[in-house]
Amino acid sequence: MCGIVAYIGAKDAYPILLKGLHRLEYRGYDSAGIALIDNAEIHVHKKAGKVKNLERFVNGSESGSTIGIGHTRWATHGLPNDLNAHPHLSANGSLVMIHNGIIENYGSLKQDLINRGYSFESDTDTEVFITFIEDIQKEGNHPLEDAFRIALTKVIGAYAVVIMSTKEPRKLVAARKGSPLVLGLGEGEFFLASDATPIVEYTNEVIYLKDEEILIINDDHYEIKNLDDVAQSPYIETLDIELETLEKGGYKHFMLKEIFEQPNSIRDCMRGRLNVDTGELVLGGIREYANALANAERIVIVACGTSWHAGLVAEYLFEDLCRIPVEVEYASEFRYRNPVINEGDIVIAISQSGETADTLAAIELAKNKGAIVLGVVNTVGSSIARNSYEGAYLHAGPEIGVASTKAFTAQLTVLTMIALRLAAKKGTITDTKYHELLVELDSIPDKVALALKLNDKIETISDLFKEAQNFLYLGRGYNFPVALEGALKLKEISYVHAEGYPAAEMKHGPIALIDEKMPVVVIATRDSSYDKVVSNIQEVKARKGVIIAIVTEGDELIPTMADFTIEIPATHDYLMPLLSVIPLQLMSYHMAIMRGCNVDQPRNLAKSVTVE
Repeated sequence: MCGIVAYIGAKDAYPILLKGLHRLEYRGYDSAGIALIDNAEIHVHKKAGKVKNLERFVNGSESGSTIGIGHTRWATHGLPNDLNAHPHLSANGSLVMIHNGIIENYGSLKQDLINRGYSFESDTDTEVFITFIEDIQKEGNHPLEDAFRIALTKVIGAYAVVIMSTKEPRKLVAARKGSPLVLGLGEGEFFLASDATPIVEYTNEVIYLKDEEILIINDDHYEIKNLDDVAQSPYIETLDIELETLEKGGYKHFMLKEIFEQPNSIRDCMRGRLNVDTGELVLGGIREYANALANAERIVIVACGTSWHAGLVAEYLFEDLCRIPVEVEYASEFRYRNPVINEGDIVIAISQSGETADTLAAIELAKNKGAIVLGVVNTVGSSIARNSYEGAYLHAGPEIGVASTKAFTAQLTVLTMIALRLAAKKGTITDTKYHELLVELDSIPDKVALALKLNDKIETISDLFKEAQNFLYLGRGYNFPVALEGALKLKEISYVHAEGYPAAEMKHGPIALIDEKMPVVVIATRDSSYDKVVSNIQEVKARKGVIIAIVTEGDELIPTMADFTIEIPATHDYLMPLLSVIPLQLMSYHMAIMRGCNVDQPRNLAKSVTVE
């Protein structure tokens, strides 16, 4: 949540910061601001709303400064307004800070500073943080980085921060704990950002700061230290991101682009891993712990949101294919109870960003209890990737739309490959079955492309229901988590109340809601639960409910009962979620557009949830 960008070099900083904020806006869009130092004076510009509001406000008045910081905000402390927008100045105006995260003890710090004669303009923890640093600097006559380091030992919470000072106008000081921060290394210039998207245009060499590391950039050189003031030896990574993946590429929205990228993103997940000609499935990222996986008595999956739905599908896969009991936990609940984790248990953490705060905390808890932690993430170099023992990257490419689409199907693809490889190792499926599933998995990208050809039909159906206030999504077996995901997408993007249920559970309460005004989306593909789902459809129709059915191509029975049918290609039960979710993604997108919603930046949401 929130986006940080900073620059120091020889170029005009303002356009670099502004472009970076546009690239990071999916992380937060309640307000935006920049601060520049010119002639040892700090110039702060900030505005509530989108980055374009800031751009209009500045209106090209800033140029010439070669050092600056910028921030796009997802509000935590204080309303999203001009005053609470970042950057924030210290009391005497000599320091300026941008900050992601939450300082949990800001209340006591603030009261102490008030008692010492300070006053505050905003409601933010960030203004308290930077004023606290000023106070330490003043009391002990400390250089900036020393005062900063002392402050970091006193604050409690999560942070990614960048600071500038009028007293040292060619210096940036930064640090992180629980919130990501990336340093880009250019030719005589440096870039800082919450992720690599604002950096890739200028350099492909980056350093991902570790927790409780402090970065000091003095004009043309940098150093990294820990909180004990000990120099660190950073690992320089090479970015593997193409600039065009950060653009809309002719699509009206990133979400639509990412939905239509799924044939390629799923194929990229399998590239170099799956070879149907040789019958090989290689997952180098879990090689060292393959035996531990095979011998595990239990797997625990921790995730949030859409990733949690992917985990539910994985539960079915691991239990069906590998015969290992699986529990799927909301990371936010897992971390705040006392879960039973035994030494040798496998904990799989799923996260698109690799920075989800609750999931990070959950894996630290699991590690402390002796579990083996594997990560399934999309973002290379992310915190979960670095804090897991091993794992697998999705290779889905950047996902800019806040509502996850291609990351979900990429997660399903990677989890399916892990389950298949593990089943083969354990001998819980036959060689024939294993090869059949590899061939079918290899065909999924082409079948997703066929499902995407239904876009026009789905848009027409969406138009008929754009005024509906409530939706019910039903599915059984592997399609139950897809029903949950379909309902979540509609809520996130269209702001329409929707609930996902196991189809059989409808009789235990939700059936009371059904009438002629209640659209019911039923995932009714040909699988082992088909006859039961047919019965559930009849129960809805008996109560005048309106049925939108996702069916397998060629189905002749359900079209006679449903009001609308959407036919998708046939595949194995294990793989059906990769196809059945596509119409639900498209339906949520089209309904959102028709309802005038901002699909890429839905209200109150941010892409990466790095705070509790």
